Amino acid sequence: MHSIGHYQEVVSEYFEGLAFDKQPENLYNPISYILSLGGKRIRPVLTLMAAEVFGADCREALPAAVAVEIFHNFSLVHDDIMDDAPLRRGNRTVHEKWDTNTAILSGDAMLILAYQYFEQYEPATFMSLAKLFSKTALEVCEGQQWDVDFETRTDVTEPEYLKMIEYKTAVLVGAAMKMGGIVAQTSVENCDLIYNFGRSLGIAFQLQDDYLDAFGNPETFGKQVGGDIIENKKTFLYLKTLELGNANDKEILKEWFEAQPDDPAQKIADVKAVFVSSGADAATKKAIEEYTLSAFAMLEEMDIAEGKKEMLKNFGDGLMARKV
Repeated sequence: MHSIGHYQEVVSEYFEGLAFDKQPENLYNPISYILSLGGKRIRPVLTLMAAEVFGADCREALPAAVAVEIFHNFSLVHDDIMDDAPLRRGNRTVHEKWDTNTAILSGDAMLILAYQYFEQYEPATFMSLAKLFSKTALEVCEGQQWDVDFETRTDVTEPEYLKMIEYKTAVLVGAAMKMGGIVAQTSVENCDLIYNFGRSLGIAFQLQDDYLDAFGNPETFGKQVGGDIIENKKTFLYLKTLELGNANDKEILKEWFEAQPDDPAQKIADVKAVFVSSGADAATKKAIEEYTLSAFAMLEEMDIAEGKKEMLKNFGDGLMARKV
């Protein structure tokens, strides 16, 4: 087993040397551009790490890891179009740098390129990876559609919200890890356990993202604190306030989520106060802990050495260690 830094270096070296010197340039240059912007690249790191957890050389899993990262970036290109986002990782989004039609087509090409990376494996491994990838890609699309639907719905339930973040975010984390197990040819049981480990950790991570969006330190969180409140997003904190809050809490929340003030500072302050007074903040932290512990429970059932279980647990602890 290697350190997380080692896997990050392997992934970074690959993408630094990646070039799509093909025609037409306006199809391939945007792909090279979005992939060159870096980011955390957590998902391909997880694929490499999982492969070594189950006894393979991490580089054997590199094609699968690259496929996961290309797919993730494809989804970001299309998400940015849907959100009309001007920036991605501090740089202009693809549709802003080129145009919307180019971004759509380049994104489509990225999805196809992701599949092509699985062709580097033997037929049985290719089939297992492609089946998992197809299932996961469709779930990510379903999660994105639910997220869009929730913007205009006033009756979103907690189970619906949890299913949305599971599909939009967590299933790709689980699939990235399961792909490492498939490449390493570990047992079906181990593959399923590492998938559930990644999925549960992915849900915990997204719930923590919700929490930090409201209560995070802007210097360390990396995004605008209160952004979800400004955009009237029905996050876990919002739903828990409706469930746990008193009539006054709910009225304040309703009034602010129907308002778009010129200066959002008071809106952020008042909504955060309601999140606290209702107990929604504490309930969210409890849910984060429960999903994290659920992920760690999967480790106990895996047929791997205790040292490898400890490394996976340390990774999970590190992932969830973002502070407010």
